Amino acid sequence: MIHPTTRVLAAELTGHVGESVEISGWLHRRRALKSVTFLVIRDRSGLAQVVTTGAGPNLPEETVLRIRGTVTANPQAPAGVELTAPTVEVLSSLAEAPPFSLFRPTVEAALPVVLDGAPVALRHPRLSAPHRVSAASVAGFRATLDGLGFTEIHTPKVVSSATESGADVFALDWFGREAYLAQSPQFFKQAMVGVFERVYETGPVFRAEPHDTARHLAQYTSLDAELGFIADHREVMAVLREVVAGMVASVAGRAGAAADLLEVKLPDVPAEIPQLHFAEAMRLLGVDEPDLAPAHERWLSEWALREHGSEFLFVVGYPMRKRPFYTHPEPGRPEYSNSFDLLFRGLELVTGGQRLHRYEDYLAALAARGEPVGPYEGYLRSFAHGMPPHGGFALGLERWTARLTGTDNIRRTTLFPRDLHRLTP
Repeated sequence: MIHPTTRVLAAELTGHVGESVEISGWLHRRRALKSVTFLVIRDRSGLAQVVTTGAGPNLPEETVLRIRGTVTANPQAPAGVELTAPTVEVLSSLAEAPPFSLFRPTVEAALPVVLDGAPVALRHPRLSAPHRVSAASVAGFRATLDGLGFTEIHTPKVVSSATESGADVFALDWFGREAYLAQSPQFFKQAMVGVFERVYETGPVFRAEPHDTARHLAQYTSLDAELGFIADHREVMAVLREVVAGMVASVAGRAGAAADLLEVKLPDVPAEIPQLHFAEAMRLLGVDEPDLAPAHERWLSEWALREHGSEFLFVVGYPMRKRPFYTHPEPGRPEYSNSFDLLFRGLELVTGGQRLHRYEDYLAALAARGEPVGPYEGYLRSFAHGMPPHGGFALGLERWTARLTGTDNIRRTTLFPRDLHRLTP
């Protein structure tokens, strides 16, 4: 017979004043005074203070403990309560010390030290907080799309063709056959619109681009959605607005303590996010470029905040030559596209748009770009059997979390970053 655990979390102790309870966690801090010793215990919910008489157990920080004691009110203790008259049981002792002190409120260790020691370093509340924000963001993404009638899917991350976005892919051996790590679930999610109409996925994508910057990774988590029976890309933008609002609300509701610890200012998501056509953006910027540079994204975000009071801005109508072949052109102006980027606080976070949906249009688009049909035969088969007008978007989770929390490097929002230099831990 399985018995429920008697363990009480640190955040639950205020409801047990006067009772004898059991808590478990890591020894976050030991402070020995003349007549008492304070043990601060850390668990997934927060910190709890334990008071022992005399020197108490002489244990190193990060020892894993189970403690039984009486919950006693004390306004000076965390949350106003502490454990007294405790018995302490060691569940796991240390073989080596952490790479830096985890009890200090700030982290002075350099980023490489944090990343090299990630399994232990991320125990620090300030270092784990971005990942709580990230988890809450994904929960909001899922909940919003579930509520809009989407079906969650899981697509392969090993594919047979490197055709979607050029040559920046990772090749591997698949039982003697050449294969590649998927750059995105784009082809699969489009195909599944023909089955479920509305689909989404959260999962890793891989880019073999030799970027060595604070905003790029070789592997990141992509939040993808695709929906059918749309009029144009504006319906996709409307869904994306709901998703972003849902993610912000989820962070507030599920990771409020983590956001407060990081002093995160959660954005207001306008009922209608302002939008600007790419051609008009070029006029405002006084340039003539096929794409937006990082400096352009920052300037346009400042313009949107100044002119519309919005930290978000849709830039629509990107030039077709800068968009994938499956992008739907803008009616009446075929040099532009029915696509968009969503800028947030000076950075492009989301790319999306309306896709082509007729088989013959795909053949024409490939021919116009001088590309053979052969490598795309499996992809095109979906459209040969009839596909509704559709579109979608993809949001980089780590980039979203980094911008939301104001961190200086995307690696601080990635549990185990993979880039040009890092394959471990």
